[in-house]
Amino acid sequence: MPPPAKNFLTSEQVTQLQQALKESELAHVRERILIILLQNDGRTQQEISRFLGCSPRTVAYWCMHGDPDNLESLHNKREDKHNRKATPEYIELLLKTVDQEPSDFGYEFGRWTAERLATYLTEQTGIDLSSSQVRRILKRKKYSYIWAKYDLESKQDPLIRAEFQEKLAQYLRIAREEPERLQVWFWDESGFSLRVIRRKNWGKRGRRKNLTGQRRRGRVNVMGGIREGDRKRVCFFIKKGEGNIFYEQLQQLNKLIREEWISQGNSTEGFQESGPKIILILDNASFHKRQDILAKIAQELPNFVLEFLPAYSPDYNIIELVWYSCKEYIAHRLFQSVDELKSILDKLLNQGELVIKWNRQIKNKGNSSYVAI
Repeated sequence: MPPPAKNFLTSEQVTQLQQALKESELAHVRERILIILLQNDGRTQQEISRFLGCSPRTVAYWCMHGDPDNLESLHNKREDKHNRKATPEYIELLLKTVDQEPSDFGYEFGRWTAERLATYLTEQTGIDLSSSQVRRILKRKKYSYIWAKYDLESKQDPLIRAEFQEKLAQYLRIAREEPERLQVWFWDESGFSLRVIRRKNWGKRGRRKNLTGQRRRGRVNVMGGIREGDRKRVCFFIKKGEGNIFYEQLQQLNKLIREEWISQGNSTEGFQESGPKIILILDNASFHKRQDILAKIAQELPNFVLEFLPAYSPDYNIIELVWYSCKEYIAHRLFQSVDELKSILDKLLNQGELVIKWNRQIKNKGNSSYVAI
């Protein structure tokens, strides 16, 4: 290594650096000035590092990049007014903003991310922080990026729900005591996508926000039911949910129940008269209530009784928990094609590979205490 340079500074540069050393209130700036002055005094980088107690890399950097004619070069860039630390006013505005919806500020998007918050607050305050800095501030203030949940209570009619709950409880009591006389099936439709959009947003710990999300690309649609007595699942893959397909799947369900009944030693002819009544619990989708479909069911499937859920009451339909558990299983898995996704869904839904925790307390997911036992 060549000997260190010595006396490379002019007397004016030395005087300017010594004056700055006395006046600067920033420790890191004073350290960088000393590195240049000691280098000018003929000290090696190793000697400077030991003398100042800083790393050799720091000494090497400022010996090379320190400009004695431009003292501003010795300052950190983030000390600039457009890139400084968050002020109390900045943090107050951040917390106020994150508790409001983006639409309140005229934005079209539905949720705040750290990047969007940083951009918005830069526009409002002139303080340019990175998304990582914004994220750290929120975490220090006990905010988490958590799942959004739907709140349906404001849309529900408690009287109608209470009446339905009483009726359903009677059905379940009979089905559990006399399964050969009556079966309760919960019916619904759902979709599974190759591209899973996780509904997350920033929110105070312990609180969840309402968000909407669409998942359409590479989609597999499923229609099916689950029998409450033994949790038997029957699911069909369909192109889309509509009245004629709904009726066709009910015919398939009726066929499976009839075959099960015959396998118990009963005659084919006696199924309609002596077979079990099928109580089908389902939501209020428009194609479920098509008059022509209801007429065909009444005429050709007399064993079926359709009981429609109260509005906004998915918690009364335990198949919602089946869909939730299945989507939870596939959420972090990659699929190369729709056929691969469909094959996994068939194993989970129809071949019994899906494990469901029926007593999980997940809002609006079909786990009412009197059903999920």
